Amino acid sequence: MEKVIDENKQGTSLQLEQKQDNTKKLFIESYGCQMNFSDSEIVASILSNEGYNTTDKLEEADLVLVNTCSIRDKAEQTVRKRLNQYNQMKTKNPGMKVGVLGCMAERLKAKFLEEEKIVDMVVGPDAYKDLPNLLKDVEEGRDAINVILSKDETYGDISPVRLQSNGVTAFVSITRGCDNMCTFCVVPFTRGRERSRDPQSIIEEITDLKQRGFKEITLLGQNVDSYLWYGGGLKKDYEKATEMQKATAVDFAQLLEQCATMFPKMRFRFSTSNPQDMHIEVIEVIARHENICKYIHLPVQSGSTRILQEMNRQHTREEYIALVDKIYELIPEISLSQDMITGFPTETEEDHQDTLSLMKHVRYDFGYMFAYSERPGTLAARKLEDDVPEETKKRRLTEIIDVQREIGLERMQRFLGKTVEVLIEKTSKRSEVEWSGRNSQNTTVIFPKENYNVGDFVMVEITDCTSATLIGKPVGYSSMQE
Repeated sequence: MEKVIDENKQGTSLQLEQKQDNTKKLFIESYGCQMNFSDSEIVASILSNEGYNTTDKLEEADLVLVNTCSIRDKAEQTVRKRLNQYNQMKTKNPGMKVGVLGCMAERLKAKFLEEEKIVDMVVGPDAYKDLPNLLKDVEEGRDAINVILSKDETYGDISPVRLQSNGVTAFVSITRGCDNMCTFCVVPFTRGRERSRDPQSIIEEITDLKQRGFKEITLLGQNVDSYLWYGGGLKKDYEKATEMQKATAVDFAQLLEQCATMFPKMRFRFSTSNPQDMHIEVIEVIARHENICKYIHLPVQSGSTRILQEMNRQHTREEYIALVDKIYELIPEISLSQDMITGFPTETEEDHQDTLSLMKHVRYDFGYMFAYSERPGTLAARKLEDDVPEETKKRRLTEIIDVQREIGLERMQRFLGKTVEVLIEKTSKRSEVEWSGRNSQNTTVIFPKENYNVGDFVMVEITDCTSATLIGKPVGYSSMQE
């Protein structure tokens, strides 16, 4: 089962509960990674206090915001097309204001206002608290832009509004930014240096979600495994911390343990991991707790050590394989997924074969696979020629997808005849009389509704599968059911 991101797919439009006294309408869409969707919940919360209720009808919006992704050129082109659609709507509603948020705003900055003149407001990922002031600038005819990156902003004091929520699953951000300067990636430039959120604020947010009936939390960050709280400051400054700060520091393994122990009737996931930062303690915590899902997204990008070095990935092929082997040893039932880039500058057929052989060794359940796309401002764009022909990239990507599809189907079939725990999230897309949820391994499971409800933990016997879905019949509640 491969999961290939469709970058042409329209972003998700989000809704939230309405405040009676609010009179203005906000239309907000998000593109890209889970962090962007989480950030949109923060933005909606801030603007809810400024008199805005969200709407899913573009034509009635007073303010239109798009939370953007810069990871690939195709993602940016999708946003540009959407902005043109917004501006066509503005001709019918001259009072409508349009703003760009997130990574694309950070990368292009004032160009949106000065050259393209297609937006009224440009707001970087660390400037959302400045939205009320920026809206005043717009109203008074001034340029409204804030793309200043912060060394300490985590939005830990903002209670996110859960957008388009199923009332069952939620994201909780624990880190922002990234210190890993991978040569292909714009994230360190668009989201700034890595910083961790106060663990107390994380626990308080999860407590609130539990009280509201949520059953599963995904701890979120660009690199959750490097989470480190020591009373404030960037991770890179940890050596300067006092002895007291170091003695009371909380790392990711400790945070994960604390969450699983304090909330035994909630399930926990996390994303994303960086192989160089995933330590044995984290794997042991996952193995120890039933309510920590047995699934890890473990991006590798290439199976060639030479290409990994060109990418400035801080691990080799051999180190990655050793980590995976240890994970399987301690958690045999684990599912792993990958990010893979093919056609990186200087990649040879031997490098490509190294990637295919790595995939066959690791046996990922699914993956996110792309041909290399040069991003302006990255080290690769400045130092390396994009020298792999497009036709070669396409052919290699097809081969990678084919290998993943074959392995993924085999990995799906391992569940046949077994009984798995499923958290019901929604009605199945294929039938109104079936539920859809995920098992611990992050695989979608569908089964007859019977007398179960959204939010129930149900044991399901797996009787069939497709390349992407498990099909079964319910046999009763799981021990997680309260």
